[in-house]
Amino acid sequence: MAEAETVSLMDFDEDENQNLKPKDNGKNVIVSGTPPDIKASPWVEKYRPQSLADVAAHRDIVDTIDRLTSENRLPHLLLYGPPGTGKTSTILAVARKLYGAQYHNMILELNASDDRGIDVVRQQIQDFASTQSFSFGVKASVKLVLLDEADAMTKDAQFALRRVIEKYTKNTRFALICNQVNKIIPALQSRCTRFRFAPLEPVHVTERLKHVIEAEGLDVTEGGLAALVRLCNGDMRKALNILQSTHMASQQITEEAVYLCTGNPLPKDIEQISYWLLNESFADSFKRIQNLSFIIRLVLFVLLL
Repeated sequence: MAEAETVSLMDFDEDENQNLKPKDNGKNVIVSGTPPDIKASPWVEKYRPQSLADVAAHRDIVDTIDRLTSENRLPHLLLYGPPGTGKTSTILAVARKLYGAQYHNMILELNASDDRGIDVVRQQIQDFASTQSFSFGVKASVKLVLLDEADAMTKDAQFALRRVIEKYTKNTRFALICNQVNKIIPALQSRCTRFRFAPLEPVHVTERLKHVIEAEGLDVTEGGLAALVRLCNGDMRKALNILQSTHMASQQITEEAVYLCTGNPLPKDIEQISYWLLNESFADSFKRIQNLSFIIRLVLFVLLL
């Protein structure tokens, strides 16, 4: 297993200033072999990538982690970047590849925004890391501790975690996931291989949305698809949530339906308001904008009935 030398070489950081029971914080774990209730499951979970090959973007990062996993040289990981860019999905796919059906026996997943104090590090994490791991026929005997939203951990907890990482490196790997890497103490950052997950490119969001649209048999216009991609700003989770919400409100997913469902003003309305402000008096423009807002609220109310 490669140690600190490998970790320093694997640093993909582009910007330095940037209980055993899994926690439910909008990122529910769907384990391979236990399919969710298809009708009740949110699409963000129903279509969560189940393998590294299914991850929508960041192929350079995913391929690197995949290679390290295949060579049994997985270091401690620090995955950071905006929400909905594939951080949690990537590490869960790694865990499935490593452990297969023994997933729950070999991984401890904690959401640091809920379990953020030093007691969690001293009790749950240290107890899990210190116990002897058995391979159960899996590809790797090392266990995995996944700390989601690690930037919410207290400083004391992070310093305690630093010591735990050092002590149990032989049989445990740690994966830290966060949005703001500058809230992770340097002592932890230096012990991990860092990967920055940038917002997804429109082409990758579009490709994944088309897959979901086809699988669900949705009626989506080109304008509606473009609106979904525009409003999500590279956040795949947000795109799927908007798609599902709009589908619940409207049979056909058009550009207008997407904007009305999210409460965002239509581009044509913005253009119209700009025209009024530039070409009419303030009193007339204000009256027209008030009337326009009332109409938008009325249409949204009718759609949600």
